[in-house]
Amino acid sequence: MTQPLKIYNSLSRQKELFQPLSPPHVGLYVCGPTVYNYVHLGNLRTFLTFDILFRYLTHIGYKVRYVRNITDVGHLVGDGDEGEDKIGRMAKLEKLEPMEIVQRYTNDFHQVLEQLNFRTPSIEPTATGHLIEQIEAVKDLIEKGLAYESNGSVYFDINQYNANGNNYGKLSGRVLDDLLTETRELEGTSEKRNPLDFAIWKKAAPEHIMQWESPWGKGFPGWHLECTCMSTKYLGKQFDIHGGGMDLKFPHHECEIAQGTGLNGTEPVRYWMHSNMLTVNGQKMSKSLGNSFLPAELFAGTHPLLEQAYSPMTSRFFMLQSQYRSTLDFSNDALKGSQKAYKRIINGLKAIKSLKYIPAEVENLPNETGLKVSTPGVQIDEKKVADIRKTVQGFYDAMNDDLNTAVAIAQLFNLLKYVNMIYLNQLAPAALGEEGFALLKSTYVTFTEEVLGLKEETTESNAVLNGMLDLYREYKSAQQYDKVDQIRSYFKAQNLVIRDMKHRIDWAYEE
Repeated sequence: MTQPLKIYNSLSRQKELFQPLSPPHVGLYVCGPTVYNYVHLGNLRTFLTFDILFRYLTHIGYKVRYVRNITDVGHLVGDGDEGEDKIGRMAKLEKLEPMEIVQRYTNDFHQVLEQLNFRTPSIEPTATGHLIEQIEAVKDLIEKGLAYESNGSVYFDINQYNANGNNYGKLSGRVLDDLLTETRELEGTSEKRNPLDFAIWKKAAPEHIMQWESPWGKGFPGWHLECTCMSTKYLGKQFDIHGGGMDLKFPHHECEIAQGTGLNGTEPVRYWMHSNMLTVNGQKMSKSLGNSFLPAELFAGTHPLLEQAYSPMTSRFFMLQSQYRSTLDFSNDALKGSQKAYKRIINGLKAIKSLKYIPAEVENLPNETGLKVSTPGVQIDEKKVADIRKTVQGFYDAMNDDLNTAVAIAQLFNLLKYVNMIYLNQLAPAALGEEGFALLKSTYVTFTEEVLGLKEETTESNAVLNGMLDLYREYKSAQQYDKVDQIRSYFKAQNLVIRDMKHRIDWAYEE
């Protein structure tokens, strides 16, 4: 179970050996979406990072409790303490109940993640479902002298927190004096003791749609507090990994550290992980630049910047070709390259699943095409077997090096070379020995499907395609070449090809 996994800890700013608090159990918390609009590609890259982490930790033997929240209240438009609630604002614009907005965009979020083959988290709590915990946390922080009520709102006291020997700003690297200089002139800070103090409970204006009764009057919880309450409720006062996008380091995650430490007297998280941003043709993805597009536009190819549609699995593969802490640049050329590479990997997956081990002693064994195969006297090629073992180890080495999926995929292509050699009858399975062949087959399937989360994409079911292939064989045998051509055209319309080889007839994804 134990693997030498290293994770880049944003708090220490270095890679650290991953040592969970209570092995084999791992607690993982990831900041989920604020469900006021459609999920964006930048969000998806973050969630993909932690889908891979969830998959890989499970693969190497850990029992992971993965908690990813839904923010359905408290996230203000300016990401701070002023302005409208994002969900409340959208509800007004759409003339809907806030929970209708929440449901609509939560459904969209789940649908997109399903298209991209994400695993569901162990727990998916909501902010509104944990209001009692948040109100109790506010009371506790006030009692500890780390928060104060002002005009119906309650603020976390940064000066008092630091006076207790803590360091607000250590995750993001922000210096307190610099932060004070930046915020001194901001409006709306008059009711705070310190401009940096942040709201943990916010007084609701009469027109504010989402509000609840509290000891301090009608209001709603601060955005940062929900994650502290939900993560510690389900994972404990201290847990292993907290993840999110790089844009959440400050203020959101910085505030989480302060709240968690203040409430429980201990740092809440051991490893902080942050994924990097997306760019488009070298520019930051932004609505104002017209280069921001939604997953649905990517999958349908409807955005002006896109030359064609790119399927969910192509998109997933594309994002995996870059290590999660690197900037990832969207371009048509890069996506087309990913589309071709993804199809090669999936053709290999389809091929290896169809291959069976044939011992060297067996002669004239019929295969699925009815042709005879003969492998007498084949010797095990120890060099090739050693290379396969080295490649498998290379995959684990890459994943253990802070989830370097880019290098891991390169190792998968090294395995694909042997898959294709066997599939094309250039290498007998017996040349790898039973153990070597089993290693090749099991690891290729496991790496592709279980760890990287890639799967086949066809508009037709495999049963239909295989049935069409049976007809193809019959028509070819009967020399009815007009019908053979019709079936070829049918496959081509599905972006598939028929591989008509001497030793087998099969179909594959058009590369």
